Amino acid sequence: MPEARGARRMVGMSNAADLLGEVRLRAVTEDDLPIFFEHQRDPVAYRMAAFPPRERDAFMTHWGSILRDASGVVRTIELDGVVAGNVVLFGFEGRREVGYWIGREFWGRGVATRALSAFLHEVEERPIYAGVAETNVASIRVLHKCGFTPVETSDEEHAGEVLLRLG
Repeated sequence: MPEARGARRMVGMSNAADLLGEVRLRAVTEDDLPIFFEHQRDPVAYRMAAFPPRERDAFMTHWGSILRDASGVVRTIELDGVVAGNVVLFGFEGRREVGYWIGREFWGRGVATRALSAFLHEVEERPIYAGVAETNVASIRVLHKCGFTPVETSDEEHAGEVLLRLG
């Protein structure tokens, strides 16, 4: 079956990973935004990420600016054709950072690791950073699996956050 335009399938995945479902990246559409909105409203997810949810209008305004930013790279993550989350590369505090959000119903299936790995194969620029709450052990593990390593910081403004770097 041919792939949809802009979609990317992980190559060389093991049979075990195939049993977890097919992860694909594609361009973000307006239809994805209400799903992303609901993902970020999940209280378990936003506590883990240490990132408070936005109200609907603020969320849509924020995503509108993300989609208009020509320097950003933004992808919808699908698992077996269902929107599972998003991954974004953006400028932040003078560096390029990656961020991702996976709907809780997709946790524990390797979606974040496979999606981030595919994204990092698509995006060639390096270095790339990731800031994550130090209590978000699952996300730190995903970043380590994708080759990110911790960066020493002495910035008290970002206390409780781990900064990681790739490349």
